Amino acid sequence: MGSSAGEAGSSGSSGSPAEGAEALDGPLPEGVRRRVIALTGDVVGGLTVGELPAPLRQYARFTPQRRAKFGGNAMAASLESDAAFRHRIAARLRERLPDLTGAMEEGTPPPAADPVDVAAVAYVLRPDGWVKLVAAAGEEAQRARAERADEETQAELARLRSELADARAESRSQAHRIRAEADALRKELESTRRKLRSAQNDVQRGEAAVRKARAEVESARAEAAAERTAAENEARRLRARLSEADAALEAGRRAARESRSIEDMRVRLLLDTVLDAARGLRRELALPPVEERPADAVDAVRPGRVSPNEVAARALSATDPALLDQLLALPQAHLLVDGYNVTKSGYPTIPLEKQRMRLLGGLAVLAAQSGAEITCVFDGADLAAPVLLAPPRGVRVLFSKSGQTADELIDQLVRAEPPGRPVLVVSSDREVAEGCAAVGGRPVASATLLNRLART
Repeated sequence: MGSSAGEAGSSGSSGSPAEGAEALDGPLPEGVRRRVIALTGDVVGGLTVGELPAPLRQYARFTPQRRAKFGGNAMAASLESDAAFRHRIAARLRERLPDLTGAMEEGTPPPAADPVDVAAVAYVLRPDGWVKLVAAAGEEAQRARAERADEETQAELARLRSELADARAESRSQAHRIRAEADALRKELESTRRKLRSAQNDVQRGEAAVRKARAEVESARAEAAAERTAAENEARRLRARLSEADAALEAGRRAARESRSIEDMRVRLLLDTVLDAARGLRRELALPPVEERPADAVDAVRPGRVSPNEVAARALSATDPALLDQLLALPQAHLLVDGYNVTKSGYPTIPLEKQRMRLLGGLAVLAAQSGAEITCVFDGADLAAPVLLAPPRGVRVLFSKSGQTADELIDQLVRAEPPGRPVLVVSSDREVAEGCAAVGGRPVASATLLNRLART
């Protein structure tokens, strides 16, 4: 790096007169300026921070592309104002582009080289005649832009001519199509006129048919009036015959009452025979007296018993877990749980599978503690496949079938229980609570069960 700096210094001392003698009349052509900034951005990474001008040190760690994008103006200003920095960049370019820089310093630029590259290198190296090279590159770039603009103009002109030809062809095609549509409309109009004349003829024939039908209706009305008169005469005759039949029926009833007294005597004798036989059979079999009576089959609250509705009357909150303990203490209590209603009230954020496992684990502990029958119902109508689940001990797990909801399955379970058995339905669904209450069940809020399971 020291030798490079020395070389740059010697180059600067030898090239100072040329630099002083030559200067640009105006700004660099834009293409040459971009190429100078790109070359400088590529080689700046090889310089130390101390070798960089102060305005460029903040871009030292940037990539060449970002350095050229954000530090382009600063690099251009430093190249123009800081000869030492320009000499360092020139030294780096000699290492990277030895052929092009050598030819430039010898005063013979390669004929095949890009004029913009030649002008950019000439601007950094500043050999004799570099101003002309830069100006020539600008003129070449301007000429190239003019040629490209001319080519684009020719291409645009050709495109417009093609579009004009297409538009003319489309116009001719539309004219042909419009004439064809007009011919078709004229033909359709002629056909419509023929149909209209035919329809008018049909209307005339229809009016004649209506007149004929009206005449037939009048004739039918006259015939109906005659038939009605005949029917009234027939009805009077039948009423007379009905009166005669009523008289005959009354006479038959009197005869039947007289004969029924004999039949009653025979039936009474048969009944006495059956009763005597029943008494003999009872003595033979030694049957005890009947202890149960029909009144015993009527469902009612008896002294000394507690029903689920009486438990609700005690001074407990609807969500107090002690209320559920009292209900489960009833004889032969059956606890029905609306599974997803409870889990989505207590822990809705976890997946459904974990919701089921958490609820069933708590119900297993509750079944072991209370000894009550527990059935947990889940909605299985929307499941893609059957659930593989091993029910815990003491808990019956049911899923509703396809086309059936869990609420409907709970209603069936409540109706399947005999009247008088304590059936407790855990759900916060108002329809489920009202439905189970209507068929003898006892609704319990989901929060009550969740509070009870939280104690286990």
